Amino acid sequence: MDTQTVLFAFALTCFAGLATGLGSALAFFTRQTSTRFLSVALGFSAGVMLYVSFIEIMAKARTALTAEWGVVPGAWYTAAAFFGGIVFIALIDKLVPDYENPHELHSVEEMELTLEHLPKNEAHDFAKLRRTGVFTAIAIGIHNFPEGLATFTAALTEPTLGIAIAVAIAIHNIPEGIAVSVPLYFATGSRKKAFGYSFLSGLAEPVGAAVGYVLLMPFFSPTVFGVLFAAVAGIMVFISLDELLPAAREYGEPHLAIYGLVAGMAVMAVSLLLFL
Repeated sequence: MDTQTVLFAFALTCFAGLATGLGSALAFFTRQTSTRFLSVALGFSAGVMLYVSFIEIMAKARTALTAEWGVVPGAWYTAAAFFGGIVFIALIDKLVPDYENPHELHSVEEMELTLEHLPKNEAHDFAKLRRTGVFTAIAIGIHNFPEGLATFTAALTEPTLGIAIAVAIAIHNIPEGIAVSVPLYFATGSRKKAFGYSFLSGLAEPVGAAVGYVLLMPFFSPTVFGVLFAAVAGIMVFISLDELLPAAREYGEPHLAIYGLVAGMAVMAVSLLLFL
């Protein structure tokens, strides 16, 4: 694996992760959430991730595993790794309580609230607010970790595929940045600190890539590649169905989310066909 490819994969992962900071900036500089835009964008991101997972990533994983282990065992290993990826990300999601989960929806308008507008028991419980801020930062890091591994793995194997996944995850991270900024703002009382902390929390994605690289690259083989790629597909399918599409429907009109989903699939299909 040449150094240039590895550096490119890390750069893409950093781009995807630090898009959380863009969401934080929106919360910092704007006064209104563009719900229609977010609805279409999140649907688009889900469309890209679903299409590329089922059409491209799963196919490559199965090809690698069947070439190594035979048609039937390879197919079984591919399916097992796919659902293993789903179980992995689902456990992470389950272990983070909802009220601290950065994927819970928030809007920019909430930044205009002051502590006096909070319920009385919350407004004066500063220890609880600080604790929530810390847990939120940890939660976003935990959630971003496997996403960083997914982006890095895809970019390392096929740069054009990595670009598509990085853009999709970056779109996904924009409203996530808003969601992180709101509780951190209440925890610290400072917009700048909320922006800074949530921006830094996006670094969990390149950290996930680095850990994956250190742990897996010494043992990299067709089997490791196939299992990892199928697991990445499972992770991205879960993110799309559990986070992106529900968020898209809540932020805007349901039809907008579906239009964005179809558009994301179409763009991904065309981009893959152009590189045949």
